[in-house]
Amino acid sequence: MAMLLSSNPFVGGALVLLSGTFLVFLVKKLRKLVPRYFSTVNRLQGPSSNSFLFGNLKQLGADHTQLTQEWIAQYGRSFRVWGPLMEPRLFTTDLRVINHVISHSMDYYKADEARAMLARLLGDGVLVTEGARHKQQRHIMNPAFGPAQVRELSEIFLEKANGLCDYWNAQIVSQGNTVNVIEGLSKMTLDVIGLAGFSYEFDALNPDKPPNELNRAFDAIFKRPPPMNLLGIIGVLFPRFERHFNPQAKHIDGAKATMQRIGMKLLQEKKAGILREKSAGGIEKKDLLGRDLLTLLIKANMATDIPDSQRLTDEEVIAQVPTFLVAGHETTSTATTWCLNALTQNPSIQEKLRKELLSIPTDMPSMEDLNSLTYLDYVVRETLRLHSPVVITARVAQKDDIIPLSEPIRDKNGNLLTEIPLVKDTRVHIPIVAVQRLKALWGEDATEFRPERWESPPEAIANIPGVWSHLLTFLGGPHACIGYRFSLTEMKALVFTLVRNFEFESAVPKEEIKPLGLFLQRPCVESERAKGAQLPLLVRPYRRS
Repeated sequence: MAMLLSSNPFVGGALVLLSGTFLVFLVKKLRKLVPRYFSTVNRLQGPSSNSFLFGNLKQLGADHTQLTQEWIAQYGRSFRVWGPLMEPRLFTTDLRVINHVISHSMDYYKADEARAMLARLLGDGVLVTEGARHKQQRHIMNPAFGPAQVRELSEIFLEKANGLCDYWNAQIVSQGNTVNVIEGLSKMTLDVIGLAGFSYEFDALNPDKPPNELNRAFDAIFKRPPPMNLLGIIGVLFPRFERHFNPQAKHIDGAKATMQRIGMKLLQEKKAGILREKSAGGIEKKDLLGRDLLTLLIKANMATDIPDSQRLTDEEVIAQVPTFLVAGHETTSTATTWCLNALTQNPSIQEKLRKELLSIPTDMPSMEDLNSLTYLDYVVRETLRLHSPVVITARVAQKDDIIPLSEPIRDKNGNLLTEIPLVKDTRVHIPIVAVQRLKALWGEDATEFRPERWESPPEAIANIPGVWSHLLTFLGGPHACIGYRFSLTEMKALVFTLVRNFEFESAVPKEEIKPLGLFLQRPCVESERAKGAQLPLLVRPYRRS
């Protein structure tokens, strides 16, 4: 081997370059890591780990909900968990800490590797950017997600929900009553975000039509998440070299290029149409009429009453297209899937909900009609409390900071702490679902699906710093989900339509349904975990008297 390397200068040079790159990276990484090993966080109590490479992350990915409840019971509201390379991280359900972190968005960013991975998939959209750039993008995008704009889109939600009913009815006739509802819900929400997001017809619910170019690109990017193994970590740490050992990386790059090309074409067509529409005068922010989010965003960005310095570039506008897809597709289909599962476990709740929904005399209610349905609202709230699609998030301190605690804790040496000093680059994990199942906040029945709790919510939840309904499902602060109204209206339209048209019953024992995933959790059948996310239900058309 030594003779081979010495006789082949190209191979030897490549190895020297790779070794040098790795050493530079290692030195930079250690300079960031070492101070954390001596920080206060490292002196906190917390769970052990049997993996130096992954820390506690694989444990969280295997059984997040149960594990976090056990840890909280053992170590309290704030404790230490291990990241990769046994990096100490703060894990907290302390509402004062959470409020501090999410409200100081200029001091706490998403992790660099998470942003790099998202940027590679999505471009520099609003899910990726931080600081002043994120604030600029939000400022331009906010008008497109207002109540009036979402109201204009509610017809699309209902049209596609009724299309899903037709899809399932055909499936029942051909295959029987057992339906994997995840598959149909995923197709429906993809069709919705295509039309509502940028007037693009995926036609995913049409069984006779093969996937189009954008559909295939979307699948290549989002249906194959990176593995949590050594190659996955190397890919995150060395994205420039990943394509040399990971065949999927080339597919992702090609798919992203396809999405950018189609997005740019849509952008140019919509710009031209808007300019023709307003050729007699300028465009102002108040002229936000239009059926899809991309048109509204382009109009807002072209408005004559905003300074040029605040406008987004075409590349930044295009980056919002895959952002719309990932944020508006998987999360809503996942939440609705968990809702249907909860209704199968609680037949009386399903019947009570159906009775309310049938009181509306039309299959195409307005957004106001949907919002007037009190029990539907309670069911949606309770679903998003117990089954937030995104179960955990994390932020990284951009500078040294001191975080106050709402209640004192003791470190592993027995010292009483009323605040936690953080060194720069310390990561803070916020377990969304764990907060929303805390008995100290929600009562002894915190883990039960009980929509009636929203008739008189507990006073303790008033301190949860969420943008909606005192929940962290859509987060809060400057990085709160910009499309939460869109998601809520779509979910209500879906549940309204499906429960009016079908009766749902579990096709497997309820103990078999478990969450799958670390950050975005979908249901799976425990004995068939290798098959991935699925929720088989018995679906029968409801016969109205």
